[in-house]
Amino acid sequence: MSLARERGKSFLCESTVMDGVPIFSLFPTGLPAVELRSFSGVLNSTTNVVLTEVEKGLSFEEAIRRAQALGVAETDPSNDLDGWDAAVKVVSLTTVLMGVPVKLDQVQRTGLRELSAEKIRSVRAAGMRYKLVCRAERRGAGVECTVRPELLLASDPLANLEGTSSAIRFDLDLFSFSIVEHNPGIEATAYGLLADFLRAVRPSA
Repeated sequence: MSLARERGKSFLCESTVMDGVPIFSLFPTGLPAVELRSFSGVLNSTTNVVLTEVEKGLSFEEAIRRAQALGVAETDPSNDLDGWDAAVKVVSLTTVLMGVPVKLDQVQRTGLRELSAEKIRSVRAAGMRYKLVCRAERRGAGVECTVRPELLLASDPLANLEGTSSAIRFDLDLFSFSIVEHNPGIEATAYGLLADFLRAVRPSA
């Protein structure tokens, strides 16, 4: 970003979080003169698929294979299951949208491996669900960032996400709003790239 500014260029990265959803382009163009105080969301499709499939009765290994068959999980899913992918997304959002250059090792990160299939299914039967939740909140001049499994009530909007769906809530100084992406395909990622290409050649697009 600094290099791009020095060269008079644009650094665009829309598809890195939630595919083609215009998260990065919302700020500051669409939301000028506001302060982003915090955000929270489910931003990793693989873990959401795994948790959903385990709730249905699959083992962790079977659920991971399901995510791989859908094309959202890598051959080695460790970066997703251990929360690294989600942590990178938190760092990206915090750096770009909140203007605080957080480092990856500053994110308090816990993955899914400490959860058992039995625990995931038992809380589901009780009307609750586990989700890998990303959070960032301003604390003085810094930002506190976390990625960890959270037990959510069924009434929580994040708890209602199924499969590859993702969502994020932004809390600003003036208002709050949420964006939900329902089961995106590769076309959604491609759209984010197309949108960035158009912005690159037409800065006002």
